[in-house]
Parts: sequence; structure tokens; C-alpha cells
Amino acid sequence: MIQVLARKRSIVVGLVAMPSLAVLGFLGVAWQIVSYGNRTYDAPADAAVVLGAAAWGNKPSPVYRERIKEAIALYESGRVRYLIFTGGTPVPGYPAEGQVGREFAIEHGVPAAAILVESTSRTTWQNLANVKALIESAGIDSVLLVSDPLHMRRAVAMAARLQLRAMPAPTPSSRFQSVASRAGFLWRETWLYLEYLVFGEPP
Repeated sequence: MIQVLARKRSIVVGLVAMPSLAVLGFLGVAWQIVSYGNRTYDAPADAAVVLGAAAWGNKPSPVYRERIKEAIALYESGRVRYLIFTGGTPVPGYPAEGQVGREFAIEHGVPAAAILVESTSRTTWQNLANVKALIESAGIDSVLLVSDPLHMRRAVAMAARLQLRAMPAPTPSSRFQSVASRAGFLWRETWLYLEYLVFGEPP
């Protein structure tokens, strides 16, 4: 009888502990994402890859604009020789994110000859897979990934899986400033990163 009660108690304790362990694990991954994106990096590379974000017609959204501005700063400082813009269009006939990024950079002084574009991708994985094919044909060996800090951990992990020589270049500014917006972005990125770690390469 004592053994039966002890076994039941162990089962109950295990069932109670499992959700707590899951929460702790989730929080641990979230902390990895935050700390990774908050680091300072200064390595040079051949090109800066601007990961796609929404375009509002022919103009970059505020989030995308911050990424483009950081890439331009990297080019102007001499840390990269090329800028690569990524991102397709949500609907046929609508401006592609990559093309919008290119035009914005040219308007702000970057020579067209220093810009490459891929304009068919719709996800981070597709951004990077298309970039790999693009840089191989262009003779580019190393890249800096430009995106919001909370996006960095997942993006760099995907780049490594694709065997890209990629280093993080998180934007020093972000449109995700409020506690609510940052919490929402972190929640989404944590789930997406966990999904990637569990299931691997997206379809």
C-alpha cells in the first residue's frame, strides 16, 4: 500500500513539474534570443544582407526602413562593399520588398552597382536560401545579416544550416520600442525559433 501511494505521489509530482519545466525552458530560450541580439558586433564582411520586412507601396515600412538605414551605415563605414536586399511581394503587382529596399538605398547615396536584389522570398529561410544562390554567382564569400535584434538568433541559426558565412549585424534602433510591442515580437520569435530547433529546415 505504501509503495502504491509513493508511486502515485511520484506521478502527481511529475505531472505538476512538467509545465513548470516547459515554462522555464521557454524563458531560457527567450533569454538567449534577447542576449544574442543585444551584443555588439564590429566584424567586416563582403556584403550586408537586409532581411525582408513589409513595404508600404513604394516605401519601406518603419521596421524595414531601420534595417535599410543600418545597412547603408555599414556600407558608408566601409564594413561591407555590397548591399543585398531580400523579399518578394505579398500579392502580384505589388512592389517587392527587395526592390523597395534597393530604391531607398540608391536615393540615399548607395551606388546601384553596389546593390544586389532577390525579390521572390516570403520568409526568413527563403531570404537566406535565395541569398546563398545569389552570392555564389556574384563571388561574395561573407555577409552580415541585418535585422531587428530579436530576429538575430533564428536568422543566424538558419544561415549556418545553409552553410552561409554569416555574422549578425542587429539594428541599433528598432520600431519595436514599447514593452507590449517588444514582448509580442519576442513571444513570436521564441516560438518560431523553438519550432525551427525541433523541426529543422522549413518546407
